[in-house]
Amino acid sequence: MSKAVDSFMAELIAKNPAEPQFHQAVREVAESVMPIVETTPAFRQAKILERMVEPERVIMFRVPWVDDKGQVQVNKGFRVQLNSAIGPYKGGLRFHSTVTLGVLKFLGFEQTFKNALTGLPMGGGKGGSDFDVRGKSDLEVMRFCQAFMTELFRHIGPDTDVPAGDLGVGGREIGYLFGMYKKLRNEFTGVLTGKGLDWGGSLVRTEATGYGTTYFAEEMFNLKGDSLKGKTCIVSGAGNVALYTVEKVTQLGGKVVAICDYDGTVHDPAGIDAEKLAFTKDLVFNRRGSLKEYVAKYKAGWIEKSQPWSIPADVAFPCAAENTLNGDDAKTLLKNGVKAVVEGANMPSTPEAIEAFLAAKILFAPGKASNAGGVATSGLEMAQNAMHLAWTREEVDMRLHQIMKNIHKTCVDVGREGEWVNYQVGANRAGFLKVANSMIAQGVV
Repeated sequence: MSKAVDSFMAELIAKNPAEPQFHQAVREVAESVMPIVETTPAFRQAKILERMVEPERVIMFRVPWVDDKGQVQVNKGFRVQLNSAIGPYKGGLRFHSTVTLGVLKFLGFEQTFKNALTGLPMGGGKGGSDFDVRGKSDLEVMRFCQAFMTELFRHIGPDTDVPAGDLGVGGREIGYLFGMYKKLRNEFTGVLTGKGLDWGGSLVRTEATGYGTTYFAEEMFNLKGDSLKGKTCIVSGAGNVALYTVEKVTQLGGKVVAICDYDGTVHDPAGIDAEKLAFTKDLVFNRRGSLKEYVAKYKAGWIEKSQPWSIPADVAFPCAAENTLNGDDAKTLLKNGVKAVVEGANMPSTPEAIEAFLAAKILFAPGKASNAGGVATSGLEMAQNAMHLAWTREEVDMRLHQIMKNIHKTCVDVGREGEWVNYQVGANRAGFLKVANSMIAQGVV
């Protein structure tokens, strides 16, 4: 079967050169689903996999804007509309200097399967810009977002494409984007998710990815007659996903002893309790400061320019960017006795790291399953907008929890190998089959 995968990948790489993250994401899925493709004549005849890796539409545009000094700046804007077989395109916008077309194709490809796993009618897409919000004033961010939306608004809509936030795009950015969309279209619709609670947003949306990741981890342990209670955990990142993972892990009885940002890793053996977490949220979300302030306030340890993978723990939650947990990190985690690795980010583990985790047969949850809580709650926000309703916090959280339980069960049903569950294979095959069958039913379009 590797020969079929290698042949498929050679063709893909030739058509899409210099896009290593996209190649990596596709190979990981292809290795799981090629046995199904090879034994299903309808999939081969319809060239399902070849069609699935080709975006239905790619929009690229320039974004000129004026900074606080009156100087004109120019950035690139993108929207990759990858697959609409099961619903309107759905996926975040990323504003970061590392954004390229290849990165967004990888994210949109992952998003397609992640959205399929939620059970909600959402296709896959992703977008963004190489604009970096760090170091920019509120007015600069607003002017950029307005300039970005003057082109994007032509290509999105509540039944066409519903973007959300991602790295560098939080509540502030979604607000500026939505305000411009509303002005340009002269309509108030649920075209963006992650909106403010006063104007169409959903409760729990901010917390959803971190909460969902933790719920998935709890389900993995529950299947083995265990739980997160009493487990020592390490979390990479210090954004929404990471900090709300910390919050839910703590609520479920676990102890998080490390988080990290661009500057380095905080190691707090006493654990990041509710009071410390409240300080960290204010530091990160409001003051946009460095975790070094946490170290100074709580006399914690500090590892300069480092991820937390050298710190012994029962559970690791990679919640930062892609490929931030490599093969050497995996060996260190396994040597230190890690029991589970649960991805809160998109493709944070390199292929070498994943190979090590699967070979050791620990609990390993791929991001397309374990971090689907964010987009699931975006789907719930879309439903509330369409019905002009607002559900309570308890109702949204209950629906999120149930969705994560359903995703876990799907992965177990498809990925069980004897007593062990290969969650990666389960997630890839389950997501692929839903999208592939929908594409077959809709013909060659």
